[in-house]
Amino acid sequence: MSFHAPEIAWGALSPVLIVLVAGIVGVLVDAFVPVRARRTTQLVLAFGAPVGALVAVAALWGRVKSDGGIDVVDGSLLVDGPTLVLQGMIALLTLLALLIMADRTATGEDAFAPTAASVPGSEYEELARRTGLTQTEVYPLVLFATGGMMILPATGDLLTLFVALEVLSLPLYLLTGMARRRRLLSQEAALKYFLLGAFASALFVFGIALVYGYSGSLRYSEIATATATPSELDGLLLVGAVLLLVGLLFKVGAVPFHAWTPDAYQGAPTPITGFMAACTKIAAFGALLRVYFTVFPGLQWDLDVFLWTVAIATMVVGTVIGLLQTDIKRLLAYSSIAHAGFVLTGVISLDGSGITAVLFYLLAYGVATIGAFGIVWLVRERTSGPVGADDDALDDESDADLRATVLGEATHLSQWAGLGRTHPALAGAFALFLLSFAGIPLTAGFIGKFAVFSAAIEGGAWPLALIGVLSSAAAAFFYIRIIVLMYFTPSASDETDELGEEGVGAGAGPAEDAGVPAAVATEAGEEVVLESADGAVAVATITAAPVTRTTTTVVPSEGLAAVAIAVCAVVTIVLGVFPTPVLDLISDVAKLLP
Repeated sequence: MSFHAPEIAWGALSPVLIVLVAGIVGVLVDAFVPVRARRTTQLVLAFGAPVGALVAVAALWGRVKSDGGIDVVDGSLLVDGPTLVLQGMIALLTLLALLIMADRTATGEDAFAPTAASVPGSEYEELARRTGLTQTEVYPLVLFATGGMMILPATGDLLTLFVALEVLSLPLYLLTGMARRRRLLSQEAALKYFLLGAFASALFVFGIALVYGYSGSLRYSEIATATATPSELDGLLLVGAVLLLVGLLFKVGAVPFHAWTPDAYQGAPTPITGFMAACTKIAAFGALLRVYFTVFPGLQWDLDVFLWTVAIATMVVGTVIGLLQTDIKRLLAYSSIAHAGFVLTGVISLDGSGITAVLFYLLAYGVATIGAFGIVWLVRERTSGPVGADDDALDDESDADLRATVLGEATHLSQWAGLGRTHPALAGAFALFLLSFAGIPLTAGFIGKFAVFSAAIEGGAWPLALIGVLSSAAAAFFYIRIIVLMYFTPSASDETDELGEEGVGAGAGPAEDAGVPAAVATEAGEEVVLESADGAVAVATITAAPVTRTTTTVVPSEGLAAVAIAVCAVVTIVLGVFPTPVLDLISDVAKLLP
């Protein structure tokens, strides 16, 4: 008996290998590279890996388009057209998300805790903050998660699918708990995500066991062959298939497996929230497409009841609860849940056009999500002086002043009032992303929704399309509400300034007689010298100190986040106005290997 070494098409694996090898090198960089050069080296690796993956996808495109794709590692991975499209989208969106992660505000701080292992509020944490430590382990973790995401839609057997699912999940559990601000909330979110993720993984493994017990194989093609023949164990197969789908539906945030989504999105560092919301959903839906289209097509009549119920519940719950939210990150989380329901309508269609529609929708949703969370990261709370102080002169302040006055992200909806007046460019970009989420014409979101609903109608699932249209119309309310807040609602500081000016005007005569202070008091009980116009001098005692206000501002940064937001805005417009080239490019290769 002789041993034959397996032949592995390493070139077909190159997009994944580039990312994973860069992640491994990143771990070694953190161990051996001096601190002064560590961040720069990590950024070079982090940005180079997705760029290299995009180049590798482009190099494989012609071959896959001509021959339909190849299986790798004896069928454990399937490199076909949808695989390359999904890997390209994940690499592109990871690159954009990394721009936001790497950006630092004018205070010199990024979105991550200086040392994630420290106890929140401890002396060690304060010492790490004062010394300017940075958590460069973030970048290898992001690359490992990206590698798992790129493997997930390419898997050809259930064992590889489970491994890919865990490779992408474990780094995300850690990244969720690494926020610089509101650390207890961040760690709570990470724990909830981890516990619910472990529970979903257990259900997923149980489903693998049941499907293996029915078919005697873990390979997709062999399972599909076994399901084509009815047997006495069909109940075992159906339960196993449902449990497999539950594991994937958890990752996309579908109802009722969505409980982790609002808490994780709210507590995670905002750049990680955008990365999670876009890339995890793309990878999980890619895997769901392959499993549903190639493994269980013979179970359509049995699984339709389950998937239709999940899709309807996801659209309705995401929309209705989203209407009640007052926190911008939780609102976008429920928006993400509703979008998962819209994408599911394209998956359920089991129509060839459904693959193209789902892939385009994921791209449109992904770029808008990365851009939206990038803007949320820049909009901050700021402590300011008494009425009349200049709230917009951040560029003239020193780093020390900025650290003292700029606080965490302004996530309450009321804090976004008047942003269109003070920062029109940023508010305009955010309005564009919200309109894309709502599916307004001339945005990428409109084309994506039109495509998935059309695919659902062609596949006979017109009731799902109808519910999707109605849910989209209702969801447009909370998107438009934010736009109204930004452009047509005065901010709290504007109202306070107006009241202050009215008060000063009403008492102008006596104030002139009494004189004006030569200095501003900062504490109650302090004496202030007043001097009138005729030179008379008097001393007054302040009975109450001026009240410090909290306002909303956009914090200056190094500009990397602005680049990512601008790219996302341009792509959103281009895909909305000229979608045909991208749709044709996807449809040319939108065929799954069996």
